[in-house]
Amino acid sequence: MKVPLGFSFAGIHAGIKPQRKDVALVYSDTPCSAAGCFTANKAKAAPVRDAELRLPASGVQAVLINAGNANALTGPAGLEDVRTVLAETARTLSLEPSAVLAASTGVIGHRLPVHKITAVLGGLKDGLRPEPDAASEAIMTTDTRSKQVWRVVRLGGRDVVLSAICKGSGMIHPSLATVIAVITTDCAILPGVLASALREAVSGTFNSLTVDGDMSTNDTVYALANGRAGNPPISDPGPDLDIFTATLTDLCQEMARSIAADGEGATKLLEVTVTGAPTPAIAQDLARAVAGSTLVKAAVFGADPNWGRVLATVGARAGTQDYPVDPYSSHVRIQGISVYDGAPQQYDPAMLKTRMREPEVRIEVNLTGGEASSVAWGCDLSYDYVKINADYTSLIVARPDGGVGKDDRLANYSPAFKATLLVEALSYISRFRGKRCVIRYGGAAMVKESLKKSFCRDIELLRSAGLQPIIVHGGGPELTRTLDKLGLRQEGSLITDASGLKVVEMVISGSVNSELVTLINQLGDRAVGLSGKDGALLRARRIPGEDGRSKEHVGEVTRVNHEFLEMLLGQGYVPIISPIGLGEDGQTYDLGSDAVAAEVASALKAQKLIYLHDAPGILKGEDFFSELSAAQLEAHLASGAFVGSMQTRARMALKALGGGVERVHVIDGRVPHSLIAELFTDKGIGTLVTG
Repeated sequence: MKVPLGFSFAGIHAGIKPQRKDVALVYSDTPCSAAGCFTANKAKAAPVRDAELRLPASGVQAVLINAGNANALTGPAGLEDVRTVLAETARTLSLEPSAVLAASTGVIGHRLPVHKITAVLGGLKDGLRPEPDAASEAIMTTDTRSKQVWRVVRLGGRDVVLSAICKGSGMIHPSLATVIAVITTDCAILPGVLASALREAVSGTFNSLTVDGDMSTNDTVYALANGRAGNPPISDPGPDLDIFTATLTDLCQEMARSIAADGEGATKLLEVTVTGAPTPAIAQDLARAVAGSTLVKAAVFGADPNWGRVLATVGARAGTQDYPVDPYSSHVRIQGISVYDGAPQQYDPAMLKTRMREPEVRIEVNLTGGEASSVAWGCDLSYDYVKINADYTSLIVARPDGGVGKDDRLANYSPAFKATLLVEALSYISRFRGKRCVIRYGGAAMVKESLKKSFCRDIELLRSAGLQPIIVHGGGPELTRTLDKLGLRQEGSLITDASGLKVVEMVISGSVNSELVTLINQLGDRAVGLSGKDGALLRARRIPGEDGRSKEHVGEVTRVNHEFLEMLLGQGYVPIISPIGLGEDGQTYDLGSDAVAAEVASALKAQKLIYLHDAPGILKGEDFFSELSAAQLEAHLASGAFVGSMQTRARMALKALGGGVERVHVIDGRVPHSLIAELFTDKGIGTLVTG
């Protein structure tokens, strides 16, 4: 992430939380203009009560944030604790206390362990770096991933950088701010003008965000501008302020979307657009009402295209607020498919249900009664949301040293829940023992950290249940970035001459394979990384190409050393294979993960071959196939129904079925735990192809 000039960051573990980093410091080497937006909750946390009286202001240089303890509803002692932390931070950084702001997030009602925070201030100062990763991690609570964004804009002939770190997952509901975020910029801008720009940016972004309808006591958005970019200071309305505000708004919108997508227990990002409203305020209120509706959110979780709940929510809100809105004349679209336009519309329920399983669900409501519009962001309401929040305080235990811990052992749950969970799990385990499944791992599942972790967890769970998984992976985004950096791609195609192939092998068999082995072995101890060259696992020959150079080191599999794999599987290992093969001519060949997965599955006579794909399954245009026979798939392929990677996967599925594989599944790798959903349900979630 690009960082504005003069800013540095640090994050450290102080012991407020059991393991992860829990205190962050954001520091500017130059005094800043500072502004803030805060929660409207009357039960404001102590750091909010302190900061909102002091902003906007000049001369601010640092923000100290702690996670794990909200310092909310702690009485006069909470404010005294804030003052102590500010004073000690200022002393450590050789600043005045007025130059430091504070923010907290975590459990409400526990006294802030000041001694733990002050003990690490020296370490934070020493750890300051112009990279925000550690600080971004340290402010997380129930977030599943850190959130960082940045922009560059030209102002007054100078490049100005805006960047931000933020956290937010639960207790997210509009009113000024809905998260903890620290926005930093090297723009020169006066405090009052910065405050005005921040309010405008927050109004249409964070204020249009709702996860659960519950507003936190600690919501805070800080903006610090140190002027290091050297642009003429922005002190009045004008073109520069307009550009700065638009960029700040765009930055906040990306944060809002990332928070909605990471809502507690969320499996889908929900985007609601309302158009044709009488006023912008009405449009925003109705969009938020739909995004925050418990019934709408539950329907989105279940991939249920229940447009009636959408219009019922619009009608209820319009009725209670006396808005001049007529739901009967509206037009509703879900995932771009018209479901209501003055009357119910005909559509394919199965197709729309499939589209609603995608990671992002879009609902559009055109009220046809005005010109105003607005967008709101939210997420679905899953079983996990209830579990997270039902257990949140009952499983939180206070420690004698002032920190808090979590005791979430299964033994703490109700007997009925434990019995149901164990009976369902055990009923599936017997079906998998000794079965073999080859999984082609790639796409979005290799990009997002949360998806990587859920995939690795799935593999370990499947192995523990007696399944024998074999993983074949590609290069993912790391390979693309490396090749682009080295200029080894032309118009999106890999230059596979000797130098290009060396890079491919280094990234796929080295970095990517090693990372995947490490992640899986953190959960167990049976993953083993293999290049197709190891033990002559994959023998290959060159595929002739029309241009010679572009196909020089692209090959196809001629033989799989299945005896080698049988030995590893027999000893309980999980083979993780990179698609690099060894030719009879002694050359190294790039074989492609799709083809290698099919060849390995055929050689092992695997019961299942699974392709993780960045789509719900096999699609023909907008048409989704939940199940196909080999003959049907072949007919569609011959008719030219598929292009690109979909075409490749269709060909490889047919090849695997012809080689003795019982079933081929193409499933959405963008959905967490899609492997478990595919294998541990009676009917899968993707496309099933049978012989």
